[in-house]
Amino acid sequence: MTGRIEKKLIELNIDLPNPAAPVASYSPFILSNKLLFISGQGPFKDGKLITGKVGLNLTIEEGQDAAKACGEMILAQAKLACGTLDKIKKCIKLGGFVNCIDSFTDQAMVIEGASRLMIDVFEEDGWHSRFAVGANSLPLGMAVEIDAIFEVSS
Repeated sequence: MTGRIEKKLIELNIDLPNPAAPVASYSPFILSNKLLFISGQGPFKDGKLITGKVGLNLTIEEGQDAAKACGEMILAQAKLACGTLDKIKKCIKLGGFVNCIDSFTDQAMVIEGASRLMIDVFEEDGWHSRFAVGANSLPLGMAVEIDAIFEVSS
């Protein structure tokens, strides 16, 4: 049986990736009481990590696509953690890091790719608090890294 959020993903033509395994000593998610914490996720497209630096060899639009890919990986981890995305009550917070040149100042516009995804998928419950900052480097050269906090039902 397909749940409400699964139907929404189909409607939006979103096929979630396989959840990525951690690259070091940490858990990809922690479920504590009614909060689900998703560790920082990188952007994968067709199984390949999206790398690069916004403002150097990636455009804002390419950065937004990478941020959306991070959001899709976040949803994949949330589904693994909960069994179904229908247990997600609310997206509470996204934290975004953009691999960018020093003079780049549109980090918020890049992370918008993930924010719009959460709102598209969860509608009113997708609105969240957020931060978006620039970084001179990210693990494995990834273009964007985003973490998340969700409220889940019991």
